[in-house]
Amino acid sequence: MAQNRPLSPHLMIYKPQLTSAMSILHRITGVALTAGSLLLVWWIAALAAGPEHFACAQAHLSAWYGKVILFGFSLAFYYHLFNGVRHLLWDFGYNLSLSGVHRTGYFVLGATAIAMVITWGLIFWCGGL
Repeated sequence: MAQNRPLSPHLMIYKPQLTSAMSILHRITGVALTAGSLLLVWWIAALAAGPEHFACAQAHLSAWYGKVILFGFSLAFYYHLFNGVRHLLWDFGYNLSLSGVHRTGYFVLGATAIAMVITWGLIFWCGGL
């Protein structure tokens, strides 16, 4: 028995939007923060295990691939932090209009970029990594 029901939009005809992209990115950064937290636990455990274990962890984290991982972890942290505050404001009923959603979305992206520039600028300015 055939029914004439509307079909849900699928990826072939769906137009990406700022809100959907940021929602997906929020979930991805949540997973990245979990992986990064395991990395942080490994680093702290290496510190507790002794100088040779800590030197091994430091060697990996200060290598080019370690710096890329730390950069990605800090990017995920800032984005997830600012977008989480945005969601908290939504829970209280603020900025739920379409213009408010777009305005806060661009704010999250800008605040993430500014926080990254400040953080990594200070790291390189102080001679770290």
